[in-house]
Amino acid sequence: VEMELSLGATAREAASEPMRRAVKQSMIPIINSMMVVGLVSLPGMMTGQILAGNDPLVAVKYQIVVMFMLAGSTALTGIGTCYLSYRRLFNDEHQLLSDLISKK
Repeated sequence: VEMELSLGATAREAASEPMRRAVKQSMIPIINSMMVVGLVSLPGMMTGQILAGNDPLVAVKYQIVVMFMLAGSTALTGIGTCYLSYRRLFNDEHQLLSDLISKK
């Protein structure tokens, strides 16, 4: 980021690739859980509908909708967090405020 800023990039240009990687990394857990839904574990809502006597295909459709809603909320949370962090970590002159970043 600092190298790109020193070469004349704006704060948005310099932060775009790290933000993209952060959102991609934030999606890995939900994508992994979506891969195994129905194979390894039966989700609670789907199990409840089947035990209540509903058609299993209807229960699966509802579970797919729920999983996509979870993935969407995860994506929006990752994007929102990155955007809010981006706004806080740069000043109006497109300088990185590195004192706000700490390694723990």
